[in-house]
Formats: sequence, structure tokens, C-alpha cells
Amino acid sequence: MNLARRIPILVVPALMAVLPAIGAQSIADRKTLTLDGAKKIAQAAEQFAIANKRSVVIVVMDGGGNLLYLERMDDALLGSLEIAQEKAHTAVIFKSPSKDFQDGLGKGNLSYLKLNALPFEGGIPILMDGKVIGAIGVSGGTAAQDGQVAKAGADWIESHLK
Repeated sequence: MNLARRIPILVVPALMAVLPAIGAQSIADRKTLTLDGAKKIAQAAEQFAIANKRSVVIVVMDGGGNLLYLERMDDALLGSLEIAQEKAHTAVIFKSPSKDFQDGLGKGNLSYLKLNALPFEGGIPILMDGKVIGAIGVSGGTAAQDGQVAKAGADWIESHLK
């Protein structure tokens, strides 16, 4: 067998051995939000809500917009369950606080109504190294109050990621 025919036979197995390792390396480097982390974010938000006499629903989603943790405080409205989830989902899929959509609508940008986004303050993305690893969504008070509670949770995780 001549050398020209042997090279592909030798190179292909070597590439097959190396390529999976290269692909696995990029998969293994992705950061995720854990259930324990989600609970701590919600706890920080809940403490703020209690200190300010608010009964809210607090939702934490993972980076794919999937529900990771949900807490409904005593006397929080049942309707707030869905609203808090939609605020968090908006923050995840657009990598932007839901307040940005509220502000855009307030400025007359009606094109936001075409998006699958809830344009009310209270949804904040959770970022790590510039990538979305989750979001917090809060509902039960005014939009500004919900935003403050969500910020308390987002601030907690931000201070612990450094």
C-alpha cells in the first residue's frame, strides 16, 4: 500500500479521537443556575418584600426560560403566578429587563406589542460573564414595587458571582 493511501487511514481515527473532546470542552464550560442558587435569589427578594410589607410571587427561571423555582407569599394574588413567570421569561429570552419594554411602550413604540414579551417592570435577567444564566420575575405590587423586589434578588446573585 503506498503512502498516499495510508495517510487518510491514519488521520481519520486521530481526528475522530480529538473532535469529541473539542466539542465536549465547549459544552462543559457553560455556566448554569442551580436550584440552590435560585432559592437564595428568591430568599433575598422575599426578605426585601417582607421588609417593605409586600406580598408577591417570586419566580426564578434558568437560562432556557424554564421554571426553576416559584414562591407565592401569603396573600399574594393568584393572578401574579402567571405574571411573574412571564416577566422572568421576557428577561431571559430578550436578555433585558422587562422594564425596557414598559419604557419603550411609554415612548410610543407599539412594535413591542408584537413580541412575546410582558412589558411590565419586575423581570430581570441574571448574567454571568455576559451570558444569561437565568432570570427573576416578581408580581404582586405595582410595577415599580415588583421591580424593586426583583432587583433585591438580582443584586444578591450579582454580589455572589464576583
